[in-house]
Formats: sequence, structure tokens, C-alpha cells
Amino acid sequence: MISVATKNRIKDKLFEYWGIISTLIGIVLLVVFMTDIFMQGVSRIDTTFFTNSPSGLKPETSGIFPALLGTLWILFLTASISIPLGVGAGIYLEEYSEKNWVSTLLEINISNLAGVPSIIYGLLGLEVFVRIMGLGKSVLAGALTLSLLVLPIVIVATREAIKAVPDSIKQAAYALGATKWQTIWTQVLPSSIGGVLTGVILALSRAIGETAPLIVVGAAAYIYDAPDGVLSEYTVIPMQIYTWMPDAREAMKVNAAAGIIVLLMITLVMNGFAVYLRNRWQKKIKW
Repeated sequence: MISVATKNRIKDKLFEYWGIISTLIGIVLLVVFMTDIFMQGVSRIDTTFFTNSPSGLKPETSGIFPALLGTLWILFLTASISIPLGVGAGIYLEEYSEKNWVSTLLEINISNLAGVPSIIYGLLGLEVFVRIMGLGKSVLAGALTLSLLVLPIVIVATREAIKAVPDSIKQAAYALGATKWQTIWTQVLPSSIGGVLTGVILALSRAIGETAPLIVVGAAAYIYDAPDGVLSEYTVIPMQIYTWMPDAREAMKVNAAAGIIVLLMITLVMNGFAVYLRNRWQKKIKW
């Protein structure tokens, strides 16, 4: 008769093999898809692809310039809005707020908001920013909507980074006569900045890949001029890819594949930068 310990070891091994097989299947599928995309689109990536505007009449010379500039505008404004608010809210909730049922309810809701489908934020942005505030189909309306989307992620990342700072660091600062804000500004934030920046960059990486909320708030399908202000109409790279994909012409499929490569490279650079910052700050901090 097989003992309980033997059964548990068999279950552990089966689960390990199942995890390995599932991971390999995912990696193989990802490699197949990415290989197909690179084979289609890499030949289209040249100077003209980055400097030309999209064209429905001449897809062979169609470019991504307005979408690229729109993405940079959206990314910059989203970061400018979400980082101060998210980091400030994280500091307040972790260091200043009283631990009672109100703060507990608030924390639960912030965590839940991180899992809300992005289309819901698009509907909220459409009603509040586009209609009530009258911002229309502008870059600012899109950036505000994406800021709502990433704020819960930034807040949670900030709180977790601050929690990782040993309490002895704070007590030592208090013992030397520092105020609460001086302790946070000179000890807690420098010690947690690696984790905060990692969370911020990962949140922004999610934002630049979103299409659904921007479609709802009015991102243009085709636009031939890059935005020149926060109230300009705009499009972004995911939206441009979404517009090119249904077109039956082969040149449009190639353009879409090239756009996917560009968006993937931007995301990989941002994620790589986040990993670099995390590792760098972990080496610097020695408690």
C-alpha cells in the first residue's frame, strides 16, 4: 500500500511536469507567432515607416509617424498625471492614514480596481472627460482615461515598496529627531524608489498597449498630422495596428506586423529599464 508521503511526492512531481509542459507550450506558441510577425514586418521597418503618415491609397509607403507621436504624447501626459497622484496616494495610505474600516475598505477597492477591464475605464472617461468636462477627442482626454487605468497599479506598487523598508530605518530617523515627513523624504522614499519606479514603468507599459479605452474616448482611426498640443486629435500605435489589420491588402498586413514590432520593442525597452532600475537599487541598498 502506497503511503501518504509517497502519494504527495507523486502529486508534486506530476504538478511539476504539468507546469513545465504548460510553460513550454506557451513559449513555443509565442515563438511561432513572433516569428511569423517578424518575417512579415521586419522588411517594412525603415526611415520612411517612422516619418510618413498612414495612407489608404499607397499602403507601400504608409507610415506610423502620427501614431508614434500620439503614443509619446499619451505616455508623457499619463506619466505626468499618474505618477504624482499614485505615489502620493501610496505614501498617504501606507504612512499617514489611520488603520480602520474606512482605510481597509479603500485599500480593498483600490486592489480590485487594478483588475477592472480597461473598457470600463474607457466608458468612464467618455462620460467624465469627453462629455462633462468637454475635452472632446483630445490627447488630454485619452491621457486622463489611461491615468485612471494605471493609478491602482502605481498605488499598490508604491505601498508594497514602502512596506519592504525595515521599520528600524524609520525608528532610527525618529531617534535622531527627524519629523515624519523628513523620515519619509530622506529615508523611506530613497530606500523604496527602486520598487516604486519598477511599478510605475510596468504600469506605463500596460498603458501604451491599451486600445479599448482609447477607442471609446475617441482616438482617431486614421489621422495624417501628428498632435501638436494636449487638445489635438490623435491616434496611437495600437489603434493604428487595429485599423490596418482588417484590410485585405497584403501591404497593410505588412504595415500592421511592422507596427506590432515597434510597439513590442517599446514595451521591451521599458520593461528592461524597469528590471535594470530594480537591480541597481537593490545593489545600492544595504540594510
